[in-house]
Amino acid sequence: MLSLSLEELQKRGKQIKLVISDNDGVFTDNGVYYSANGEEMKRYSIRDGMGVERLRNAGIETCIMTGEMSPSIKKRAEKLAMKRLYLGVKDKFSILDTVLAETGLQKHELAYIGDDVNDVEIMEEIARKGLTASPRDATVFAMPYAHYHCNADGGYGAFRDFAEWLIALRAS
Repeated sequence: MLSLSLEELQKRGKQIKLVISDNDGVFTDNGVYYSANGEEMKRYSIRDGMGVERLRNAGIETCIMTGEMSPSIKKRAEKLAMKRLYLGVKDKFSILDTVLAETGLQKHELAYIGDDVNDVEIMEEIARKGLTASPRDATVFAMPYAHYHCNADGGYGAFRDFAEWLIALRAS
């Protein structure tokens, strides 16, 4: 876990304008369901959806960045009224400049929550100036790059927990 003073965390929290989230392992519990037709389904927490809404009400946008191409992710992002969705991104670090160009934001205005090895590079980069988090059940690969370790597992309120932490930092 990365350590910063409370004063630095609060300063960074006030600058955040976009939270980027991995999908599987953050918004979902890493489970995948297949029907007899082979259609994939994922389980999402309604609490995490409220976290997206609370961030939006606090002036912070959200987006999902995932290596998956699942239609269920697109549907969830639409339901949450996310303006941006990055599907099929295998190398998340490589698309960071695209995100910055599309949003007009700088790295210190970003936060990221991820749970596994494919999140490490982007978490490490964003952690330099922004804020990062990992769900309670994140892998040992992601945890060292998080400023905040959620008190909830992925798919069971981890995103909401991170959202509430960010909102609290901004209120301080």
